[in-house]
Amino acid sequence: MKFNLFLSTLLLTSLGWLPTYSQAELRNNLSTSERPSTKAVMLQDKPVIDGEVLADVVWRGIPSFGNLIQTRPQAGATASEKTEIRIAYDQESFYVAVICHDSKPEKLVVTDARRDASLDNTDAFLMILDTYHDGQNGFVFGTNTLGVEYDAQVDNEGIGNFNSNRQQGGIIGGFNLNWDASWTVKAKTGDFGWSAEFAIPLRTIRYQSGEDQIWGLNFRRNIRKTNEIVYWSPIPINFDLNRLSLAGTLTGLNLRSPGNLKVIPYALGRAVRDYAADENKTNLSADAGLDLKYSVTPSLTLDLTYNTDFAQVEVDDQQVNLDRFNLFFPEKRPFFLENAGQFSVGSPGEVDLFFSRRIGIGEGGQVVPITGGARLSGKVNNTNLGFLSMFTPSVKDFEIEPNNFTVARINHEFAAKRSAIGGIFVNREGLGNLENDFNRTFALDGKLGLGQKARISGYVAKTNTPDISENDHSLKLQANYDWNGWSLMAGYTEVGEGFNPEVGFLLRSAFRKPEFRALYQWRMNGRLGLLELRPHVSYRSYWTFDGFQETKFLHIDNHWEWVNGLEIHTGLNLTTEGVLAPFEISPGIIVAPGTYEHSEAQLVFMTNESKNISISTRHVLGGFFGGERYANSATLKLRFGDRFNSEFIMNHNDIRLPEGDFIAKLFGTRLAYSFTPRIYLQSLIQFNSVSDLWSANIRFGWLQQANSGLFLVYNELRNSSDILSRSFTVKYSYLIDVLK
Repeated sequence: MKFNLFLSTLLLTSLGWLPTYSQAELRNNLSTSERPSTKAVMLQDKPVIDGEVLADVVWRGIPSFGNLIQTRPQAGATASEKTEIRIAYDQESFYVAVICHDSKPEKLVVTDARRDASLDNTDAFLMILDTYHDGQNGFVFGTNTLGVEYDAQVDNEGIGNFNSNRQQGGIIGGFNLNWDASWTVKAKTGDFGWSAEFAIPLRTIRYQSGEDQIWGLNFRRNIRKTNEIVYWSPIPINFDLNRLSLAGTLTGLNLRSPGNLKVIPYALGRAVRDYAADENKTNLSADAGLDLKYSVTPSLTLDLTYNTDFAQVEVDDQQVNLDRFNLFFPEKRPFFLENAGQFSVGSPGEVDLFFSRRIGIGEGGQVVPITGGARLSGKVNNTNLGFLSMFTPSVKDFEIEPNNFTVARINHEFAAKRSAIGGIFVNREGLGNLENDFNRTFALDGKLGLGQKARISGYVAKTNTPDISENDHSLKLQANYDWNGWSLMAGYTEVGEGFNPEVGFLLRSAFRKPEFRALYQWRMNGRLGLLELRPHVSYRSYWTFDGFQETKFLHIDNHWEWVNGLEIHTGLNLTTEGVLAPFEISPGIIVAPGTYEHSEAQLVFMTNESKNISISTRHVLGGFFGGERYANSATLKLRFGDRFNSEFIMNHNDIRLPEGDFIAKLFGTRLAYSFTPRIYLQSLIQFNSVSDLWSANIRFGWLQQANSGLFLVYNELRNSSDILSRSFTVKYSYLIDVLK
């Protein structure tokens, strides 16, 4: 069965379905010198930000531009609907107005009304501002027909692993959806389609002041009734809006520093009852804290925090560990996610030299209070600077000593070359009575852009830990080629046996890892209803320094994507697991040392997420540690109107080993109702059969500006028979714009 599935995949992708590209499609490969340009208009009078672009006399006096080009479904073709864009500014704000004409406005799609909800499957308009014109970093702003506020930071052209849905949390470098700015957007619908107005205070973004400034700029529009994605500055099919080195330019900017000082105090009350500790009382507590944000220059920002609290953040997704390596839980706390890309060095999710979850979260997930700290981040000319210092007190219940965590980062970018060189220093210093209580990490990293198509990147790092003096190194070298539908990667990573980044994350320790990936995107241009085929092969292998292979994973697959949004992945995995020491995979079931070689078939099925009902499933059948594994997961999404969203997630692993059989199940459901784009109620309920735990996290948020406002949070943890703990938190924070 597995071989037949693999053979059918290869046959169907080699039946001569190689598409021919029209001249219009080849326009997608414009060189940087042919990128579009426009000019911003200096205003004397402010426009009224209400979404009514056509009726505003200020906008009527500003020339519009558009001519957006498709990336999908017909790469290089002109957009099927007209778009009019106008840009203006004054000494306080940057303004953008857009009219998205639509011949069938009754078919406009809206999927979510929450702030920072994904705009991928809705009619939407987004922009990216490269305010330093470095082709690497930028700010994203977007909205849909409801006027939802969507903003994000982009570092390194968005390269990195990330979770793009803010409501489900977490990023790992490259793209930071949890950056929240104070700005305004309004949208209107009508017979013409829909329109939107953006007013972005200059104090909320970073830029260089002066005469005749030039910004990088691009716009994206989603036209969902035809599944179109169109750009102002054309983007090849390999890339998206984050590809800033292919953005257009904005001129006519004469900017001065507006000044920026924001103070965000908070107060909270909490009621907690720990049933597992046989406590018959509810513990009540109150707390308060303060954040301060000050722009030292328009491009350099100082953040101060005292008694930091993250009560409003969604809890972690539960996971089941079916091997002997570490689980990765992404960072979700807003303070650490802001400007996170500037501090990211290493191999995201595998070797993170700085992992902010080590600050304020114990090894067992315990909350460790954060006394306070400071962060200085930004840019001086072409050099990115970052400094972070945080203090945590002792926690006697968990035997945790007081600590200072300090990170210093510098990264110099070479203009228009997609190249940079930098370094990072990470230090944990114990402030208690223990001797030699410290850990330090030093690293150099860099990237070398080879035109628009290729890049070489890597790092070399060393740690300094008492009593460890050998093999305390790590390094990575990686080469990428991305162009004309091809995506090629080859890399090598090494982690020494003594490498110990205590303020970082290691997926596994002491390994040598070669890897490669080759993927090609074949645009089918509607043939057999298909949008694209993506045949690909990837390989990774982990070896010990003694030459023993701990893991091999060879993945051969093809993705079938239809114009209507249906997507199917058909794949074959060839795996090797080398076990050096016995480990307990489930209570009472021990996997013996040895080398286990297997193959497995994989099938993924996804429907169009812009519909009111969508489903995605993943099925894996094959060998597993000398036995068999039947892994099935499914996600069902239901949407009622534009206010109520729900998601039901199921993971079911049926494991049959020579040592015994077991079943591992995870269930989760997310429910969300948006009263307005800034007022929401949402919940996350989860069940883990391995640990026999139910958890509930229910949150009400009434947002004001930049993630401040009123939050009500209820948490409950229980097993199949008893309640283990309950808590209820009320938190209120308020943003004071001192210089406004």
